[in-house]
Amino acid sequence: MNENKNKVINYTQDFGALIALILLMAGISIASPSFRTGANFLSLLRQSSINGLIAFGMTFVILTDAIDLSVGSVLALSTALCAGMITAGVPAGLAMILALVLGCAMGVISGVMVTKGRLQPFIATLITMTVYRGLTMIYTNGKPISNLGDSFILKVVGKGKFYGVPIPVILLILLFLLFYFLLNKTTFGRRIYATGSNWKSAKLAGVNIHRTKIIAYAISGTMAALSGLILLSRLGSAQPTLGSGYELDAIAAVALGGTSMSGGRGKIYGTLIGVLIIAVLNNGLNILGVSSYYQDVIKGLVILIAVLSDRKR
Repeated sequence: MNENKNKVINYTQDFGALIALILLMAGISIASPSFRTGANFLSLLRQSSINGLIAFGMTFVILTDAIDLSVGSVLALSTALCAGMITAGVPAGLAMILALVLGCAMGVISGVMVTKGRLQPFIATLITMTVYRGLTMIYTNGKPISNLGDSFILKVVGKGKFYGVPIPVILLILLFLLFYFLLNKTTFGRRIYATGSNWKSAKLAGVNIHRTKIIAYAISGTMAALSGLILLSRLGSAQPTLGSGYELDAIAAVALGGTSMSGGRGKIYGTLIGVLIIAVLNNGLNILGVSSYYQDVIKGLVILIAVLSDRKR
């Protein structure tokens, strides 16, 4: 009896989010035929790529039993610095590479504060979130940075297509495959899970806990910066308020995907499903004409159910 119960629980953990996504899509498709058009699905995937990339980085951090509230501010500051370099005459390709390096460095700073500084992840990343947002406002003087020229590489990142598939969607798929391999097929992935499951045991087994967490934060910062570059390409300017609140959607996607908020358990494909659930929810409610105020309430209730389900498990 207990064995059957455990099988049901494991099945729910592995496929619960996917079943929820399928049911959600079926329900919205019945309510609104315009939802199930090919053009809408492609638009939905393109829109979800930003949150998806940030959520992938957030997954690494949460798996180590930490959290990163600074991703939205990292996105804003790295994007503003990239736009500033381009307007100052730096080639767009080089400026974009430097923006990714800066995003990685900002993630490392958060990781060092958590590990070497021994601050709680919530407090450490709350500090970096506030500082990076302030630096963005100082650098931009609270105004958008535009006049980015006509660089092909900048435009293609956010607006380009390959055989009809948007480049952001291709990046999302490629990075999903990369991170799936890292977490499931490499020693580094096992160290990530071990750090989140029981860091004391992992340390005794020879895992460098500090380095593992710092790398996780570095990945998170890099993904935030990459998302910022996609937005910069799409919008054609760097807005000082860009990325505000993005950390909440990323955390929500990770939680919906079944990753434990206490670390050590979760899958990157679950995060992808969580990202799609949020995207389908936003897209479907917009098509159905539901007020944005009600959308926030509905989204909050869905996240609450996911977190309560995790605690139950």
